[in-house]
Amino acid sequence: MTAPQDRPHPDRPDARTWWRCVEPLHAVTYFAPECRQALTAVGLRGFWMGYFAARAVPLGAVGPATVSATFFNFHETQVRRAIPDAWTYADPSSILRARRTGAAAALRRMDPSVDQRAEALLPWLDRVVGAADGSGRVLFSANRALGEVDEAGGPGAPVEELWQACTSLREHRGDGHVAALTAGGLDGCEALVLFALSEGIPGALFRDSRGWSPDEWEAARGRLEDRGLVAGGQISPAGAELRRWVEQLTDELAGRPYAVLEDEEQLAVLESLRPLVRSVAAAGVIPFPNPIGLPAP
Repeated sequence: MTAPQDRPHPDRPDARTWWRCVEPLHAVTYFAPECRQALTAVGLRGFWMGYFAARAVPLGAVGPATVSATFFNFHETQVRRAIPDAWTYADPSSILRARRTGAAAALRRMDPSVDQRAEALLPWLDRVVGAADGSGRVLFSANRALGEVDEAGGPGAPVEELWQACTSLREHRGDGHVAALTAGGLDGCEALVLFALSEGIPGALFRDSRGWSPDEWEAARGRLEDRGLVAGGQISPAGAELRRWVEQLTDELAGRPYAVLEDEEQLAVLESLRPLVRSVAAAGVIPFPNPIGLPAP
């Protein structure tokens, strides 16, 4: 396989730079106590019910098969422990409010300047979100539709809208990443095994958090060995090349919406986002390494 060869402009931030600024602001929803408390307050039970319900709720009260397909690398039995029961504990509109208000509260605690920064950033980020192609991107498109208006029919609070914009862009990248992984012939467990080996991260971090048994994990590694992607318990040159191809294709697909901004505008947005990212990192709510694959800042 060969990677796309689009050559980036030397002064234009690449897609991975954008990801490192957008992902941490989105990811507070998984790790910050305000977010977990907000989901518990509306009736959801336990971390994983909150995770699956809050991330899937833009799609509506969907079933476990839909969640498994769109989230890609979770064992369906783990999803079924939370979905569809979650919809009997809390209605979707309550979950939608809880995930946005919880994330906004967490960001305000971590960086008191976030309200002012959000107001300045939103016009730019809204342009990027609006320019993105939603074709085949289910989670992104559902999140973008939420970002247009809140339940009352008007704009939400700036910090909530900032989090929603970052979440939409994060899911845009995620949808493209799933497309790249499936194009590379990888299933959910195989993708995790290959990623863990390529990054030198203990496989148990991904295996246990995604609900795969040790036997299923070893079976996935065996399938990779049969394809020559893993050899002797290590990623092979062919496996490393596939990983590079997947990441490069993911970056190419994820980077396209940002082209709606001029190079100078992109740099200005990143300069305004970075203090917020540093504040999130300094708060210590996101562990490193982590199951979402976000590298340490």
